[in-house]
Amino acid sequence: MSTPDALQNEAVVDPTVLDAVESAMIRIRRRQSRRSLARPVVMGLTEPVDLNTLAVVDAVDEGAGEGGRDVTVGFVADRLAIDPSRASRIVAEAVRSGFVRRAASQEDGRRSCLELTELGREAVTAAHRTRQGFYSVVLGDWEPQDQADFARLLTKFVHSLDDAGRR
Repeated sequence: MSTPDALQNEAVVDPTVLDAVESAMIRIRRRQSRRSLARPVVMGLTEPVDLNTLAVVDAVDEGAGEGGRDVTVGFVADRLAIDPSRASRIVAEAVRSGFVRRAASQEDGRRSCLELTELGREAVTAAHRTRQGFYSVVLGDWEPQDQADFARLLTKFVHSLDDAGRR
């Protein structure tokens, strides 16, 4: 993996652009650290869900869409950018609370995979509905082309973040 200094030297970017992106990312991180968007999802469910459990549910849901790849505790740790022992603890809580279940891997019976339960699928549905409703309000007064451009560029940015993390 490259160091931040090495990443800086790979491309020349206008300093005003870097300042604007840094400032925006700090504001996004602060909002996310308060988990202000997750709270309504939790309140909208019939069963209470811990915010860490909701993060596990999101990660398991994301992994299920990746072409039949086994979703393991290691996958959750990678997606949440946490160490495997912490991932193991929060996955265990998600299993105990009934949002996720363990199943034997079809590739390797010794390995345990994670699947959403019906309650977990309800949480995913509630999360998508709540987040998309919020984003609809935020983007609602933007021009349709600006909305599409933002979605395209944000997706491109996230892919670049993923790529930079692998260097």
